[in-house]
Amino acid sequence: MEWSGGWFGIAIGALIIGLIAGFFGARKFFKYELKKNPPINEKMIRAMFASMGRKPSEAQIRAVMRNMQNSNNL
Repeated sequence: MEWSGGWFGIAIGALIIGLIAGFFGARKFFKYELKKNPPINEKMIRAMFASMGRKPSEAQIRAVMRNMQNSNNL
C-alpha cells in the first residue's frame, strides 16, 4: 500500500470540516442551554437588592430581567 498525497488531503479536509461543524454545533447547544437555564433568575436579583439594603418592587425586578435578556440577544 502506497502513501499518497490524496489520502493526506482527504484526512486534513475531513478534520477541518469536523472542527467547523463541531464549533457551530457546540455554539448552538450552548445558546440553547443558556436560554433554557439562564445563569441568573428573579430570586437571585431579589437577593442582590436585599444585600444592598433595598426592597425591590416587581417592576424593578422585571426591568432587570428584561435588560439581561436584551443584552443576551445582541
